[in-house]
Parts: sequence; C-alpha cells; structure tokens
Amino acid sequence: MRESNQATASTGLMGSRAGRALPDLSGEDRDKGLYRRVAWRLIPFLMVCYIAAYLDRVNVGFAKLQMLDALQFSEAMYGLGAGIFFIGYFLFEVPSNVLMHRIGARKTLARIMILWGIISAAMALTRTPTQFYILRFLLGAAEAGFYPGIILYLTYWFPAQRRGQIIAVFMTAVPFASILGGPLSGWIMESFHFKGGLDGWQWMFIIEAIPSVILGLAVLKLLDDRVSDARWLSNEDKARLEYNLQSEKAQKVEHVSMLSLLKDRRVIHMALICYCTVSSLSGLAFWTPSVIKSTGVVSLLDVGLLTAIPNICAVISMILVCRHSDKVRERRWHMIIPFIIGGTGLILSTLFSKNPALAVAMLSIAAAGCMVCSPLFWSLPTAFLDGKSAAAGIAGINAFAGLAAFASPYAIGFIKDATGSTDYGMFFLAAFAFIGAFLVFLVPKKLVNR
Repeated sequence: MRESNQATASTGLMGSRAGRALPDLSGEDRDKGLYRRVAWRLIPFLMVCYIAAYLDRVNVGFAKLQMLDALQFSEAMYGLGAGIFFIGYFLFEVPSNVLMHRIGARKTLARIMILWGIISAAMALTRTPTQFYILRFLLGAAEAGFYPGIILYLTYWFPAQRRGQIIAVFMTAVPFASILGGPLSGWIMESFHFKGGLDGWQWMFIIEAIPSVILGLAVLKLLDDRVSDARWLSNEDKARLEYNLQSEKAQKVEHVSMLSLLKDRRVIHMALICYCTVSSLSGLAFWTPSVIKSTGVVSLLDVGLLTAIPNICAVISMILVCRHSDKVRERRWHMIIPFIIGGTGLILSTLFSKNPALAVAMLSIAAAGCMVCSPLFWSLPTAFLDGKSAAAGIAGINAFAGLAAFASPYAIGFIKDATGSTDYGMFFLAAFAFIGAFLVFLVPKKLVNR
C-alpha cells in the first residue's frame, strides 16, 4: 500500500514537473505574449541592421546628384554601376544562405556587415567608371545573403501564420532607411562638401558606413542562432516555440536537392513574382531622388526631406496591410491590390513631373503599394519550404530577383539617356507591378493562405 502511495505521489510529482517543462499547447493568449516578447527581442535590432544595409546599398542614389558631375559619368554609367551590385549579390547569395544554415546567423551576419561596411566606405575612393563598377560588385558580393538570411532566420522563430506581420515590421526598415537616410545624406553632402579635400558624396559614403561595422560586431553579442540557444527564454517557452514550429513542418518541403528545388514549379513561380516585386522597388529606391530633383527642387537637403514622404506612407501601409493579412490569413489579394495601386502611382507620377507636391503625392501612392508586396511576398514561399530547402530556396528566389535589381536601374538610366526623361522608365517599372499582380493571382489559394 505504501509502495502504491509512493508510486502515485511519484507519478503526481512527475506530472507536475512535466507540466512545468511542457506548457499547455492550446494557449493562444499565452502565445501572443510569448511571440510579442520574442519580436521585441529580435526585430528592433534586426531592423537597425537592415537600415544600415539598405542605406549603404542605395545611398548611391543620392551620391549621383554630385557624383555624376564630379566624375563625368553618364546616366547609363550610373545605372550600370547601381545595378551591378546585384550581380555580385546573385553569385554569392545561395552559398551564403546555405552556409548560414550550417554555422548559424551570428557568424554569418557579423561577417557580412563588417565586410560591406569597409567596402561601402571605400566607395569614396572612386575615380573611374571601372573602379565604380568593381566596388559596387564587391559590395553586392559582401552583402549577399544578408536579407534572405534574415528571412530564413525568422523562420527559426515564427510559424507561417505569424510570419507575414513580423516580416512586414522588419521590412519597414526599408522605408525607414529612406526616411532617415534621405535627409541625412542630403545634409552630409551639403554640409561636408569640400571639407578636408573631399566632396560631399565622398563624406557620405564614409560616414554612413561606420554604423554597419559597429552593428556587425554587436551581432556576435546580441543574437542567438536558434530558439534552443536563447538564455532569455525559459525551458517552457522554448518548448512552446519549438512545438509550434514542428507542427507545421509536415506541410513543407524539406531537405531536397538544389536541382530538385530549381525544378519545382512553385519555386520558379515565386522567383518570377519576386522579380516583379524587386523591379518596382529598385526603381523607387534608386531614382526617387532624381525624379524629385527633376521637378525643380534645388537643395539636396530639400530633396532628402521630400524623399522621406513616400517612405512614411509606405511604413503605414506595410504595417496595416500585413497585419490585416495575418489576421484573416489571406495573402494573394493583399498583394494583388497593392501591386496594382503601386503601378498606377508610378504612371501618375509622370503626369505631374513639373509639380513637386503632386509628383511626391503620386510617388507616395506608388511606394505605399509596391513596398507592401515585399514583406507579404516572403509569406508565400516560406509557407511550403523548410529546413535546408528554405535556406537554398529563399536565397535562390532572392538571387534571381536580384537580376531585376540589376536590370531595372540600368534600363532606366539607358532610357533616360535616350529620351532625356525618366517618364518611360516609370512606365517600365509600372509594367512589372501589373505583371506581378497577375502572377500572384495565379498562385493556388490553398498553397499560401495559412
């Protein structure tokens, strides 16, 4: 009898311990609090890192306003240099992401950020078109894997049904980079021009590269590679997060060969959608300062301040639309409508090329539409890819889309040299937005609405 009581007590004690080790797996309210804590721990820091990355990638758009005259570059030369970044990005992106899946996010992201910061500062040494092209290529090679690496990293923490809003919040770093970077770049270029024997655009490259190196060192201290490495989570919280991630793995493609992945029609379809998304975004990123200046705005600081307005609209749009997409678990129409709105805004911006206020208003509509599509897009392939296939698939999709980021700036520069106007370039970008809407419409609803 005593043995029976002891066994019962032991069983009860074990049950109590098990209850403490593994939480109630149906606690939706608790999930919200847990994921909120994880998001606050990871997302703000990752956003700051991506702001630094995006600023160092696209600040050449502001440098152009002084650089072309100083170095006697043509618009086509600038467009080629702006775009050639993505050739290096394309070649090194998949290996970088696969390596990250093996060695972890901390080492990979730190290496990427420190290296690109050094190369970005070296842009100040540019004197010839060849040097410009080489440094832009090296910058792309250095940064390869950063953005898709972050997307992959978020799949280690957040299940598909929560990922749309999380990626959207993270992706607000893009418009925030322009909101902060536009006025900052304009101020540096005006205030530091001819200081210490350097032009304003040279100082801009040097000053804006410093945060990347500092943040790269901080990554080693502040990031955890996986849920299991997080000292700031209890064992119970880790179990909950791991359970939610494991519960959706049965619906995903895992550990397939790269060749099989590239033959997967779903992956190819996603790559084409991403190509259209990046085409419209890259045009906005590299050419908005030039479009605003062409309306008659003279001061570089004023150009920077006006550039911030479309990006503020994009931040609001991204958060609201992606939050609603996660709430109703619908992806397709939440991308189709913004694609159409973005393309329409790009076309309308050409009709008001002599009116700064109306041109900025139309660019704001374009940004609010086009920028929403980027975070929402990544909720599509990550709904059916997992593990090594996610590492290779995300990088492969993004690398292919990088070709759009190479082609679009160069095409717009070529068009402007040929026509003397950016209007046809905006039509070119709008076409990709409309094609993107059609391609999203063709995605099977059951594949991505989770």
